[in-house]
Amino acid sequence: MKKISLTALAREQLEIARQASSGRSATTVYGGHEHVLRQTLIALTAGSSLDEHENPGEATVHVLRGRVKLGSGDVAWDGAAGDLLIVPDARHSLDAIEDSAVLLTVAKSR
Repeated sequence: MKKISLTALAREQLEIARQASSGRSATTVYGGHEHVLRQTLIALTAGSSLDEHENPGEATVHVLRGRVKLGSGDVAWDGAAGDLLIVPDARHSLDAIEDSAVLLTVAKSR
């Protein structure tokens, strides 16, 4: 069994994101390419984003800290700490309204 503090990891990744010219940082928390389930902690500074991209599979975004906007086409969903956003099965983007950390969970078929 392994225990990970998402609070501490979010704090660490936000510090890295603040130093990065892109305003972003990410680390795999669980899984990887050889697993169906993958969890990635993503930190974004206010005003930074993940540009529009394809849906990687069934996915959710759990907002751990801050506020984000998940957009797909003409529709957008706001998320604040504690919110779980279901990623649409379409191209989408993620924008940080304020310094934020999210846990992206993806289940990919093998």
